[in-house]
Amino acid sequence: MSSLYNTSVLQLNGYNISYEGVFPAFLFAALNYMIILFCNLTLILTIVMNKSLHQPMHLFLLNLPINDLIGSSALFPQLLKEILTNSRRMQLSACIAQAFFIHIYAAGTVFILSAMAYDRYIAICYPLRYNTVMTNAHIMKIITLVWSSCVVLIAVLFILLLRLPRCRSEITLSYCDNPSLLTLVCEDTTINNIYGLFISALSQMIANGTVLYTYLRILIACFRSKQSDTKAKALQTCATHLLVFLLLECLGLFTIISYRIKNVPPHIRRFLGVSTLVFPPTLNPIIYGLKTKEIREKVMTFFRRKL
Repeated sequence: MSSLYNTSVLQLNGYNISYEGVFPAFLFAALNYMIILFCNLTLILTIVMNKSLHQPMHLFLLNLPINDLIGSSALFPQLLKEILTNSRRMQLSACIAQAFFIHIYAAGTVFILSAMAYDRYIAICYPLRYNTVMTNAHIMKIITLVWSSCVVLIAVLFILLLRLPRCRSEITLSYCDNPSLLTLVCEDTTINNIYGLFISALSQMIANGTVLYTYLRILIACFRSKQSDTKAKALQTCATHLLVFLLLECLGLFTIISYRIKNVPPHIRRFLGVSTLVFPPTLNPIIYGLKTKEIREKVMTFFRRKL
């Protein structure tokens, strides 16, 4: 017990990959990570390098690929190392860092999508006041509030975690997060569980409340509008946003539920957790890049020049 209590090396229960499946699994994960890097970096550079895209909607959108890169980069390097070396060991400090950035990514996604929903609400429901309301100062306040809220909420979560001594060294998942790190603790974790549920409920209330209210108002405004082109464009933009939001919410909700139900098989819990870190970062830049006309045209123009 004392050796486990003081060890700084953790044992992860990784994926059971046969010798023949190591290379295909490594190739698949590496390609997936490269696609995420390429698509998200392309979206970031396109928005940053084109002054015509320095508009409120695109400035909010810029934070989404940045957040996606944080989440995927917290997962894939360790995952690729685990597959290639067949190693199940990880330093405690690296595990805590991975868990911290994974939770930053999770909180950041729902808050950023909420901010984007607010922006679309002002643009569609109050078009004449849009430029007056969505000033650069107001946008920076919202973006600062989003990131500072994420950092503060998650920092407190991990401060509460790090105050507790450990007496175990085995993690049931192939990556680290707060619930898996809590399983290493042999003391009372009631405060941690209450705070974890509190920030989960708070973020869900803010995100779902904002999205539900704004999209109901947007739908009402669209159906009242007599301009068919404006209505179609607004509905298309909102449908894309809502699709991404619902995908993330479903994956996140199933992941949280899987931790609360002890009978859920470990491989299902692993799949749900990894899916939350793989599918949104892969789909977000493709969906927003293809659906947003201005961004799509800038990307196509850039690659035509290079070719």
